[in-house]
Amino acid sequence: MLRSQLTLILGLLLGTCGSAQDFWKDHSFTEADTLRGMLNPARANFDVTYYELHLDVDPVERLIDGRVEMDYTVTGELPLLQLDLYQNLEIDGIEQAGQDLRFTRRGNAVFVELPRPAEIGSRHRMTIYYGGTPTEAHNAPWDGGFVWALDQKNRYWVGVACEGDGASLWWPNKDHLSDEPDSMLISVTVPERLSVASNGNLRAEEELEDERKRRFDWFVSYPINNYNVSLGIGHYVHFDTTYRSFDGEELALDYYVIDYNIEKARKQFREVHPMLEAYEHYFGKYPFWEDGFALIEVPYLGMEHQSGIAYGNRYMRGYLGGLIPSDMDWDYIIVHETGHEYFGNSISVADHAEMWVHESFTTYMEALYVEYHFGEAAARRYLKSQLRFVTNAEPMLGPLHVNFTDFASSDHYYKGAWMLHTLRGVLNDDPLFFGLLRSFYQDHERSIVSTQEVIDYFSRFTERDLQPFFNQYLKYPNLPVLELRRSGDQLEYRLAADVAGLSMPLGVYIGEEAVRLLTTAEWQPMGRGIDPDEVRVDQERFLVDLRVVNEQR
Repeated sequence: MLRSQLTLILGLLLGTCGSAQDFWKDHSFTEADTLRGMLNPARANFDVTYYELHLDVDPVERLIDGRVEMDYTVTGELPLLQLDLYQNLEIDGIEQAGQDLRFTRRGNAVFVELPRPAEIGSRHRMTIYYGGTPTEAHNAPWDGGFVWALDQKNRYWVGVACEGDGASLWWPNKDHLSDEPDSMLISVTVPERLSVASNGNLRAEEELEDERKRRFDWFVSYPINNYNVSLGIGHYVHFDTTYRSFDGEELALDYYVIDYNIEKARKQFREVHPMLEAYEHYFGKYPFWEDGFALIEVPYLGMEHQSGIAYGNRYMRGYLGGLIPSDMDWDYIIVHETGHEYFGNSISVADHAEMWVHESFTTYMEALYVEYHFGEAAARRYLKSQLRFVTNAEPMLGPLHVNFTDFASSDHYYKGAWMLHTLRGVLNDDPLFFGLLRSFYQDHERSIVSTQEVIDYFSRFTERDLQPFFNQYLKYPNLPVLELRRSGDQLEYRLAADVAGLSMPLGVYIGEEAVRLLTTAEWQPMGRGIDPDEVRVDQERFLVDLRVVNEQR
């Protein structure tokens, strides 16, 4: 049965490898991409509700050994169940209800044959035993895997990051963004002088004297993306404080830093309170309240690990001392990665192709942080500093169902933030715009959304058809263009775009006079005696190109 079911699944996958967008049609995808990216029946027909990860980490030999206990509910016909684990890690056995289960591996996919047909709605626990040498990251967090490092005192310091590459590079799971467990236990054993910091709350710490080891049990009480599960191992010290929300409720703030950095951390992490205040103002309270907020010092730049944010910015302003305008003084990693607690961890997508939802909103949150504390003019200046990273080289929306992570630019960060800022300019109504952001977030808190759901919600809330607007910015690399031409002594304008029917109000300057135009695909008169060189787009509010065309009438 295992062979026939596997053949059927692979046939379904190979028949669906095409890209929906013309831009990506020449991009090559493999069977492995589709096995990771698509919800075939062996993945779609069960829902994971809980994981227990039990892991022994040996930083000397750079080995891991462990087991995963997975609770799941059957939602459809399921003779064969697909898990994911990188093929460089060995599986020692898979059990369910006291029975050893047969399995076969195809690349990083693991197909498990269930002993008997499972009734829809039935619940089960499966245990997977595994171990080996995990993938090592050479440029974390962009290159996923374990980071085996030494601190300044030549002591072991370990971290792991795996967004894009997938959590299956270090523990077996259903590695698809659409299925988040409702909760999770992370139990990690390390040599006795080391400590472990992870997601959620520390439930227990135990000395294993016979083995000269220590075990740390961490528990996450909210749904969590698999790639957000992480750990830091090192000579940590812990300090804590609280943040008081607008309604008076207190949030626990926990910080785990390498012992010799504690004074630097006490000073740098003071930024957390004003940041949380700004985000609460715009979107509401921190979304994982019961698990608390934490920063964990790691031997790489950082990552938005839920309720245990990885921090490696070396206690510097900006991004390792740069990136933000020189007169601004705040920690980019703290501000950006915490933004992901709202967009990325609380609101998530089901496909890496739609990562613009995570990154565009979070990047715009950086500007909102600046606006809240330093004013709108400072926020516009901060946004303008990001324009140098906008390439317009590719669409921000990638091809679906193929685990696409090969964006060649950061446009889904910076262009995406500017898309949202341009929408603010189009609406020209800040109470409406900020009400939209807050309502969208609160109506979708701790849920999975699609691009289309975002567009539909924004259109309903604003009572405008925003589909053409989002189609242009998300599905095409080109910006809309305000075109100008002379017609006798008249200057005319129109909006040129890839999307038919795109029209948008647009702020421009004619000389020093601010004018608001309703641009469409049709030529319209701007005025007589106007030189095209006098016209410029309001570049503080709109991401739109300007072009003079040589057409005379």
